[in-house]
Amino acid sequence: MPQTIETLPNGLKLWQDDRFFKLGQDSVLLSAFAKPRRNAKVLDLGCGTGALALLVYRPDLKITGLELQEDALALFRRSIADNDVEMTAVQGDLRAIRTIFPHGSMDYVICNPPYFDRTAGKSAPSPEKRTARQDGSCTVEDVAVATSFVLHTGGKAAFVFRPERMWVLLEALSRVRLVPKRLRFVHQNATAAPSAVLVECRKGGSPEGLTVEPPLLVESEEYQRIYRK
Repeated sequence: MPQTIETLPNGLKLWQDDRFFKLGQDSVLLSAFAKPRRNAKVLDLGCGTGALALLVYRPDLKITGLELQEDALALFRRSIADNDVEMTAVQGDLRAIRTIFPHGSMDYVICNPPYFDRTAGKSAPSPEKRTARQDGSCTVEDVAVATSFVLHTGGKAAFVFRPERMWVLLEALSRVRLVPKRLRFVHQNATAAPSAVLVECRKGGSPEGLTVEPPLLVESEEYQRIYRK
């Protein structure tokens, strides 16, 4: 398969391959929404070719990507080397998270989880893309459990998801003590229904204090600034 290089909004280079999902709006917007503290240990769950991990890169962060598919991980490792940045790429199944990372070892988790039930709608065009976007290899519940396991109490996680399945995500998070604290919906414009929702949660603590931020409009200067970062 032909491989290409994409320049990310932060100037880093991303190696891509047609077998895997390429850089998309969701990863860019999630990277702008996520707010890991200084010197945080950050885990990108199901990192694929590493777009999200590279987008959130800061020199102070200790970023690790976990990915099931070795070929995708190879591209991520190539991007890490070509950008000369310090990140760790780990091959493994997030459903076996307890055998990969210590409990409570991360401060912040970022994840673009499988959007669709494997029985719903048209399948993705390749096995690699089906693995990334449908819940045949892992479910939203698996993602929530893995996230809760690696976060210490007070740690945070940020996700991007589909609004029509938001309750699936929120219910899964609530079962493992991940409390939503920030929500932001993404709309094409002020009159359009939302196309994505950004969610940040905290492990443990009170269910009070959820902030619903102003909508992010694709047809806005803010959106353009995110892409010009």
